[in-house]
Amino acid sequence: MEDCKITELFNLRDESALREAELKYGGYCRTLALNILGDKGDAEETVSDALFHAWQAIPPAKPRLLGAFLAKITRNLALNRIERDCAVKRGSGELPLVLDELDYCIPSSHSTEEAVDLRQLTELINRFLAEQKAEYRTIFLKRYWYMYPISEIAAKTGFSESKIKAALMRTRNALKEFLDREDFNI
Repeated sequence: MEDCKITELFNLRDESALREAELKYGGYCRTLALNILGDKGDAEETVSDALFHAWQAIPPAKPRLLGAFLAKITRNLALNRIERDCAVKRGSGELPLVLDELDYCIPSSHSTEEAVDLRQLTELINRFLAEQKAEYRTIFLKRYWYMYPISEIAAKTGFSESKIKAALMRTRNALKEFLDREDFNI
């Protein structure tokens, strides 16, 4: 079923919207949640929660891309679950490793002043990625948005793990230089 028809079912409060969204995007969202959480049961629960959140959000939300809308909800719920469950201590998922890799060019913080800069940082990263070669942009997003393990990125792209690691390092270094040129410091 097309996204616009699924969204219309949500708007009409027709519960079949949940089934159709699960059929079309459930696997995609489960993969995303599993990459972050590292546990099939937690991933399954997160996808169910994401569909419930979508049910609550539509309407008034009017997502242009239903898959991206559901993925963002799923990703946020998975990250919240990790934070809530202190999964870093258990070492599950790719999150600790991914955040560590990005830490030197985008250090994490919790201050209010730095939270205000988040929108500007998002715009700069989007601009930076738009300037990158498609293969580097794809590798970067698979690693830092979808949190795929390096081995899986290599399998999906057909590149060696060492090429993936080198591409990620070059892209992170280029991102740091780009942010420095833009005078963006966190």
